[in-house]
Amino acid sequence: MGDTTRRRTVLAAGAATLAGTVLSGCGSDGGTEASDGYGAGDAGGNAPGNAQGEPSAGAAAGGGTGGGQALAQTSDIPVGGGKVFKDQKVVVTQPMAGQFKAFSATCTHQGCSVASVKDGNIVCPCHQSLFKISDGTVAGGPATRPLAAAKIAVEGDKISLA
Repeated sequence: MGDTTRRRTVLAAGAATLAGTVLSGCGSDGGTEASDGYGAGDAGGNAPGNAQGEPSAGAAAGGGTGGGQALAQTSDIPVGGGKVFKDQKVVVTQPMAGQFKAFSATCTHQGCSVASVKDGNIVCPCHQSLFKISDGTVAGGPATRPLAAAKIAVEGDKISLA
């Protein structure tokens, strides 16, 4: 009976270590991802259902200058497309006019950096995983998990990391 208890303890410790490793792989990489990774509302600081893309209180957090590194002008992000910011490891999209979203540029399949936005999808060049520009969900495998949401601030015609 002592062996069974010891085995359970070892298995439980191994499971906890594995869970921590998996979660740390999906965690923050310098503040570009949302605190819960995915699903905490709109990554662009817009309240869910805000189709006009008007900044919500979350978008204004960080002070009058957006509080973060400047990324682009709103005119740099095409409607129905997006732009990858390789150095910041973030991709910013504009699914509908005036609605800006941001996601981690790290593919959830094997950690490659996504490289482009084409035909309404964020494209990973390593194994051709595709992610929807509207919410980061998988549009084509082999990835099975969505891109993590990232926080941006849109103030006037400027987009910055939040």
